[in-house]
Amino acid sequence: MSPEQPKVSVIMPVRDGERWVAEAIRSVQSQTFRDFELLVIDDGSADATPAILAEAAAADPRIFVLTQHRDGLVAGLNRGLAAARAPLIARLDADDIALPDRLARQVDYMTTHPAVVLLGGWATIVDENGQPKGRDMRPNPNDLRATLMKKSPFIHPTVMFRAEAARRVGGYHAAFEAGEDYDFWLRLADIGEVAILPELLIRYREHSASVTRTRQLRQIYSARLAKLAAAARQAGQPDPSAPLTTPPDWHDASPGPFERDSSRLFRMLELADPAVAARIAPSAIDLNAITSQLGTLTAGERKFAQAALLNLLRANKLPSLAARWSAVFLLVRLGPLKAIKAARQLRNR
Repeated sequence: MSPEQPKVSVIMPVRDGERWVAEAIRSVQSQTFRDFELLVIDDGSADATPAILAEAAAADPRIFVLTQHRDGLVAGLNRGLAAARAPLIARLDADDIALPDRLARQVDYMTTHPAVVLLGGWATIVDENGQPKGRDMRPNPNDLRATLMKKSPFIHPTVMFRAEAARRVGGYHAAFEAGEDYDFWLRLADIGEVAILPELLIRYREHSASVTRTRQLRQIYSARLAKLAAAARQAGQPDPSAPLTTPPDWHDASPGPFERDSSRLFRMLELADPAVAARIAPSAIDLNAITSQLGTLTAGERKFAQAALLNLLRANKLPSLAARWSAVFLLVRLGPLKAIKAARQLRNR
């Protein structure tokens, strides 16, 4: 590497990204802000990605390729964070496109707002071919701290953060699989200000490699744990997630006290998968796991809970008529329309 320290390190993890990674790299090379390094972390790609990266690095001394053996996204992000030489770090995914002024606008903001440790932005959604889909993601830059305790207002590939702050909070944590970014934002917010630049910074690609139901459930599980950990820290308590080094298994027969109630809830939410609901033993059905958390459920959790209850009713898994009607009344509390549908199903049995 050059001995000269760049002002920005761009971190881009990739696995089997041959279709779009060259375009993502070109979008960084085309930035109006030129004082950067691009760290591309290849997570064991088995397609043409390594050759594409080698060619790009050979042609541009600002591009560096780091390799790992399918260790996953969190390992790749932390590898990039460890190797980054700049005081500011920008993220970009290997299937997204940075707009030309993206780095310049964010560097200007971070320079004039030294208390800000994390800066997000807006994104235009494009399709597989890079054509606009007519929708933008424009998170509200106001009341960020209040929003952050409910959900993530940041679009991961738009963010820029201070390297010193990121390392001080320990980087990304593997325990929060699929929600590692949200946990990271919460911990950065513990030590500095956060902001969103109300400008379009990237083109965010939506494509057919969609998130599975299982990964969606893992994501909202990790988000729930991240919020619980943040609330404890804000209350002056030790971080209850600190002992976790791997993603908790909500089927663990001996969960820790931190994740116990959440695991109990998510054993029920996973019944949103009809195949899982069809296999469950009636004795394992725990409606109170949902009822006891009703006031804390997010919109995503409510959708999973509704689907789980409907699947149980369809599969006739609830052990008694009283239990079936309890499930219907719970559906009423979650959403009346779903409850009406379930009641009609019960009436027709």
